[in-house]
Amino acid sequence: MMLPFEKALKIVLNSVGQLSTERVNITGAANRILAEDVKSDMDIPPFNKAAMDGFACRREDLANELTVVETIPAGMLPEGIIGPNQCAKIMTGSMVPQGADCVIMKEYVEAPTENTVRFVAEETAENICLKGEDIKAGDIVLRKGTLLRPQHIAVLASVGDTQPSVATRPRVGVIATGDELVEPTLKPGVSQIRNSNSFQLVAQVENMGAVAANYGVVKDTTDAIDRVFKKAFEQEDVVIVSGGVSVGDYDIVKGMLKENDVKLLFEKVAVKPGRPMVFGVSKKAFCFGLPGNPVSTFVMFELLVKPFLYRMMGHNFKPVVSYRQLEKTLTRKKMERDSWLPVVFTKNDKVAKIEYHGSAHINALCEADGLLCVPAGVGEIKEGTSVAVRQI
Repeated sequence: MMLPFEKALKIVLNSVGQLSTERVNITGAANRILAEDVKSDMDIPPFNKAAMDGFACRREDLANELTVVETIPAGMLPEGIIGPNQCAKIMTGSMVPQGADCVIMKEYVEAPTENTVRFVAEETAENICLKGEDIKAGDIVLRKGTLLRPQHIAVLASVGDTQPSVATRPRVGVIATGDELVEPTLKPGVSQIRNSNSFQLVAQVENMGAVAANYGVVKDTTDAIDRVFKKAFEQEDVVIVSGGVSVGDYDIVKGMLKENDVKLLFEKVAVKPGRPMVFGVSKKAFCFGLPGNPVSTFVMFELLVKPFLYRMMGHNFKPVVSYRQLEKTLTRKKMERDSWLPVVFTKNDKVAKIEYHGSAHINALCEADGLLCVPAGVGEIKEGTSVAVRQI
């Protein structure tokens, strides 16, 4: 029985166990997942700050000639208080002196004498960033579960959190099975192909911040598969196997998983490509059995494995989705599964299916901007329909 994708995803995510945490230096925190809320240790801005170069003065004196009493560079304290018909020349980011309630842009003044200025525009904004208007001391600035991007690193630095607590990275073992596979360094013989799945999966794992170990190619024998399984289950948090999960005479992965006390929670998913998809749990590790064709492997990692690994680290993954109109009507005859198709964004800002020969055609993904899902039961999507494209 094929399991609908949404049910398979629910089973996968509900099976997740939480990893431990560790503190890392801020310089190595990018792409990690926060393990606790981060609070600010100060108001930001920490003082009333000039938003631009100009002159700090009292708004009530804008119609009068103003005497320049001091110059305030960034990083320096004002020397005095601004009184009637006075102003201070001020630089962007400098502390606004007491008494001043606006900063007039230098482009909006003229200088009748060396030490005086006059406002010549009709009106002005305050041009002051007020103390604490962005963040107040004690405010939560980043939430537990945040995937740290460069902008989040800036926030960590701004509140002095240079050793953030993050989830440890899952250890993921990658295994390829198949007598027909040889490593990329070798020239394939007759009826052989190079192992691309392992390198693709390692890149996908590492691209999302987990740690990958490539166990190479395993021949289609129970002894060989059992030996590598046992080693991987001892060393890794998650084991990903590509190939050997279908129903052929040499597809023995499911049986060997069961022999290693892995409880299979599902064995088929109603997704094309990717139907012979296996997910199991054991006391030692989680295991995904992916189809052998590289597009199937890629797609099922993106749809099920990636959300699982992120959830292990405490992050709720949400793929980037773009909505565009379909350029040409799309039809299909077999409708029992969700079908994920590689597509491109066209010059006229629409979505078009690209040439795609099936689940072995990995080159098609190199040209694709994303994947379009045609849901089960749908045989046609008409030209002009707004569709969701999952970016890859």
